[in-house]
Amino acid sequence: MKKKLICLMVAGVLPAVAVADTTSDEIKTLEKQLQALQKEVKQLRAGQMAAGTGKSAGASDAGPPVAAPAAVDASSPDYGSARAQLTNDEVDQMKQQISNQQLKVDALTDAATTGPIAGLSVTGYLDPTYIYNRGLGSASFLFANHASEYQYYNSTFGDVFLDIKKTFGVGPLAPSAEVTLMPNRGYGISLLNEHNSTASDILNTAVITVPFSMTTSVVAGLMPSFGGYEVQQSTQMLTLTHNLLYDFSDPGAYVGVGLNYMGEGSNWAWKFMLGNEQFHTSGSQIQTGTNALGDPVTTSNRVPTFTARVDYTWSGALDIGGSFNIGRQTLIQGVGPNGNPLPVYGAGGQSSSPFGTFFFSEADMTYQTADMQYNAELDYGQQGNAAYNGGTAQWYGLSLLANRKFHVPGLGRMGVTARYDVLADQKNGGGASSILLNGNGMDPYNGFGIGASCLAASKANGGYGFECKGSVRQDVALDLLFYPTQQITIKMEYRHDWSTHDTFLRSDGSYAKSNDLFGTQLIYAF
Repeated sequence: MKKKLICLMVAGVLPAVAVADTTSDEIKTLEKQLQALQKEVKQLRAGQMAAGTGKSAGASDAGPPVAAPAAVDASSPDYGSARAQLTNDEVDQMKQQISNQQLKVDALTDAATTGPIAGLSVTGYLDPTYIYNRGLGSASFLFANHASEYQYYNSTFGDVFLDIKKTFGVGPLAPSAEVTLMPNRGYGISLLNEHNSTASDILNTAVITVPFSMTTSVVAGLMPSFGGYEVQQSTQMLTLTHNLLYDFSDPGAYVGVGLNYMGEGSNWAWKFMLGNEQFHTSGSQIQTGTNALGDPVTTSNRVPTFTARVDYTWSGALDIGGSFNIGRQTLIQGVGPNGNPLPVYGAGGQSSSPFGTFFFSEADMTYQTADMQYNAELDYGQQGNAAYNGGTAQWYGLSLLANRKFHVPGLGRMGVTARYDVLADQKNGGGASSILLNGNGMDPYNGFGIGASCLAASKANGGYGFECKGSVRQDVALDLLFYPTQQITIKMEYRHDWSTHDTFLRSDGSYAKSNDLFGTQLIYAF
């Protein structure tokens, strides 16, 4: 019986040690087990000392010997409450085992708080996606498809996302460094160097945060913009595709330095940032000609971009916010037959300047409870010299979203989402910092720019379509969501897009005013 009891107590501790890692919950569990075992040993020792004292007293009185407690069979119901009988050697052996395991607990605790992996977290997700595109006649899975082109049906989904964060110390004043990787569909795909060429970087964001106080912190690095209610990550979206404002109106990522402020007990939160123009890792340099020796003559965009955001938490469920952005953006530059840059700028080659003043503002609202969420966003933006005909590009739009979650017997937790978007980009033929038109003044894959019929009529009269208006784009998305586990989310979406002009390219080479998508997405978060 003694050996059985020893084996049971040791076996209760050793598995916990075998699977222990650096998480605080497991360390606390192991410490509780050790404390319980130490308490049991003390009780056994006290029992033995009491038994030994009683035996000595009986011997001195020359009374009859005290009978040892009768052994209890292990199958008996009284076995668990019977007093254990251990020798001193067995107790010493257990104490030594407890001491060894306490050393392991101390080592794990030290590694979790001060070791190289202290404060380190790695999270992320995978989201393979299937998309059917009626206009292009395509249907396939999208996953890790490395491409620099950005379309609403092939944006930030269908990739691997990793978030690696290291906090240096503990508490709210501990600085941190956070890097997110998105190898095929992240911001790195669109990042431009000083020569306005992309390096197709797997880096998505990289941010250093240094708190100065409980209310103020400084951030620096590659950061997403402050605009809009929607975020990049599929795990935080209630639809499969993004809204039109996220894709084509809101600014993208910035390299710069910022300041975050929220007063103690205040409902107001402020963000400020000063950086390069969006998607540029350094100031752009544009070749305007060549000198007598054939070397390039260049001009650089030295104007920084300033952006700010404010949020007001009306209640625990309602947040109202807004942001603005002002700076100068670089335009597309034309190239000659030999590939050398030409002093013509903009999609239509009608701008005399390689740069244009950029201004953007938006207001957004989020109302969220346990089972409901409503979002709204209103945008306005303009950029000098960025329209197709060389004039000022101007756009404005609205996005509305409603989501409801519920439980269905047999299917578990589910959700439904409905979204409506409109984005008008008509002035001077259309165009914007995030609406990239080709030489015909069209974006035939995203449905922006002038219509094919207007362009054809203009060319028939010897023109180039510069008198044509840009399009007004709209869409409706309906999503069905399933949450089979905490890690898995399944989305199914039907989306209908339409335009005021025939701007959607079809697989047969013709142009239409609308397009339809059907997609499904499996997200596994870790």
